[in-house]
Amino acid sequence: MIDLVVVVPDSNTEQALYGLLERHKALQIRRIEYKVLVHTERDPGVLQRGVALLNEINALQKYHHAFLLFDREGCGREMLTSSELEQQVQQQLDASGWQERSAVVVIDPELESWVFSTSPHVVEVFAGGDAEAFRRVIESFPKTPLGKPQKPKEAVEKLLRQKAIVRSSALYKELASKVSLRGCVDPAFQRLCAILRSWFPHD
Repeated sequence: MIDLVVVVPDSNTEQALYGLLERHKALQIRRIEYKVLVHTERDPGVLQRGVALLNEINALQKYHHAFLLFDREGCGREMLTSSELEQQVQQQLDASGWQERSAVVVIDPELESWVFSTSPHVVEVFAGGDAEAFRRVIESFPKTPLGKPQKPKEAVEKLLRQKAIVRSSALYKELASKVSLRGCVDPAFQRLCAILRSWFPHD
């Protein structure tokens, strides 16, 4: 059996996970085998039919663990908290036989919130190394209590436009493969890392 299957809503999240999961030492886990599946219906698809996708490929018999990851923003049920959404989907997983072998993480509001850490690699990847341009864009957006832009996707897009950087999923993989994991204080990211450590501890 393969260690892990992950269902995600888009190629940006897919590539970010590829960059992250290859860093087993930084994650403090053993090296794992994994498969990332991109749901064609994006965030609503993972929320409403991610478990069905696992059932369709008979994942229960092929993978030790399953992870569903999607954004709260754009999922279609934004009236619920990320915790409430996670509980809903976890109940579906448990009913399908994934008890103690699965987890759900909902990013609030969206993947781009993981981008804005204190790492200098963020400025390099998303602003071409222009720290002043990066600062100006960040300061033009209202902040969350964690000091991140409340509209992180719009902030990323504004940065890329200003620096004439082509928006690409490869940027997310590049950042995930470089950035210090200790610098990301996003609760969803920290939860993701904690679950991986509990499932795949060091040998």
